[in-house]
Amino acid sequence: MSNTKTTFPLYYRGKPLVRNNDTIFFGDMKDPYVIKLQIKSKENSNNLDCANKVTIQLLSTDTEISARKQIIKTGEKENLAVALDLAVAWLERELAKSSEK
Repeated sequence: MSNTKTTFPLYYRGKPLVRNNDTIFFGDMKDPYVIKLQIKSKENSNNLDCANKVTIQLLSTDTEISARKQIIKTGEKENLAVALDLAVAWLERELAKSSEK
């Protein structure tokens, strides 16, 4: 038996969802856009940490432009579920626009 651990990314609505500490990336890096969710603050509810302030950024994956110009849209929501719903809408809308071109 091998000691290597194989992990598969979590998918949400058909797109990869990858977390590193308080930062979550949603979307495929091969696509023109991805979403970055950053948990800014948490509160303890029933011994679980729940995000109560989440920033959302729609980012271009184009490496030819500066990091500042890669940020297409930003927003902030009060919990992770609402932030993720908004992120899905933003990402689907931008990917649809880019596929029409």
